[in-house]
Amino acid sequence: MINSNVLVVDDEEIARQNLVHVLQREGLHADGAVDGEHALKILGQKRYQLVLTDLRMPGIDGLSLLRSIKERWPETEIIVITAHANTESAVDAMRAGAFYYVEKPYRLPDVRQVVKEALEKAALRIENAALKTALSLATGKSPIVTNSPVMEDLLMTATRIAPTDCNVLISGETGTGKEVMTRYLHENSRRASGPFMAINCGALAEDLLSNELFGHERGAFTGASGTKTGLLDAAEGGTLFLDEVTEMAPAIQVKLLRLLQEREFFRVGGTEPIKSNIRVVAATNRDPAQWVADGKFRQDLYFRLNVVSLNIPPLRERRGDIPMLATHFMSKAAHRMKKQVSEIHPEAFDCLLAYDFPGNIRELENLMERGVALAEGDAITANLLPEEVQHFRGKSIASITRNAILPLSEIERQHIMQTLEHTQGNRALAAQLLGIDRVSLWRKLRSYDHA
Repeated sequence: MINSNVLVVDDEEIARQNLVHVLQREGLHADGAVDGEHALKILGQKRYQLVLTDLRMPGIDGLSLLRSIKERWPETEIIVITAHANTESAVDAMRAGAFYYVEKPYRLPDVRQVVKEALEKAALRIENAALKTALSLATGKSPIVTNSPVMEDLLMTATRIAPTDCNVLISGETGTGKEVMTRYLHENSRRASGPFMAINCGALAEDLLSNELFGHERGAFTGASGTKTGLLDAAEGGTLFLDEVTEMAPAIQVKLLRLLQEREFFRVGGTEPIKSNIRVVAATNRDPAQWVADGKFRQDLYFRLNVVSLNIPPLRERRGDIPMLATHFMSKAAHRMKKQVSEIHPEAFDCLLAYDFPGNIRELENLMERGVALAEGDAITANLLPEEVQHFRGKSIASITRNAILPLSEIERQHIMQTLEHTQGNRALAAQLLGIDRVSLWRKLRSYDHA
């Protein structure tokens, strides 16, 4: 909590100065803003972990400011303070992403406690990304960094099937992390101590791909002066990852089908079958079912590969992962380059959160590596990003609708769902923030048909 940056926004000078003074005495770096427009200007120049804002202000009011901050700096926590409390404003504030709603006149000990909890939550995201980065650097493993409920469901499925040895087909756009997911399956399987081999089926011509996969016998073709083992031999006892499997030529599809059915294969030019003990995970950036319907991929092979399917959503559909992923990649690049870059400027975050990332996670990693390489100080600033990303600076990525006055039970339900959204589906953290145990939260969610 100490040394965190906090911004107090209030058009009443005495109230603003008093609260800034109280927070500074707590060891925080507290600044003041006279209105919403002034606050947005300050936020564009300095990174704040927490904003405390009055609700009623001239120009940009507290609720509009709250929405703007959540659009542009979603990692920043916000506490709304008002002397004009009512049910509608409370619901609107919590739905728009407020951490807490405080009524004036307030007790300073209560505000200190709420500020402490909000800053702890803000620090939790950064700590989570840092721990995962440290773990990957220490173990050489590639962690899956996410706060997305969709991705957490995928990870839950992956964790369940990892020890089973069943074939898996992973689909998703280029750069979404299909190989990282495959490594996660391998590292959580009984084959974790065995080899992990990967090949891009679309990068090689048919003959070369067949030779790389199956190997060849001496004399199989001109220049084959000896026996060559392929990736199937190299992956024995481990996992073979076939990336862009739908690009595989029909003749190789037949050979792969035999491998999956009989657990054996023939080297090019060979006459004796070779037993194989490997797990096959395949991936594609196409719609595999459509590829089958178009006659470009064997249906029987598709069914053999597609024992379990995992579809990884593009980054633009899980923007809540961008802050954590960006921090993770920044830390990773800074460690590799031995540079003291430890922060991403708010304007840079603004650009990243509005950008659509056609290259997905791979593109984000490249952007962070570029930023660390070009940074002269300790932060990645917006001007270090490519022009096509800078173009999105300050653009809105969401719109929040207002709700009418609702019954207390509905307010509770919306507050619980907003808290879950705020924690990106982390039920343990949500229960902690709500002040209830996980069983109670589970029961409430079940009653909402969200269990």
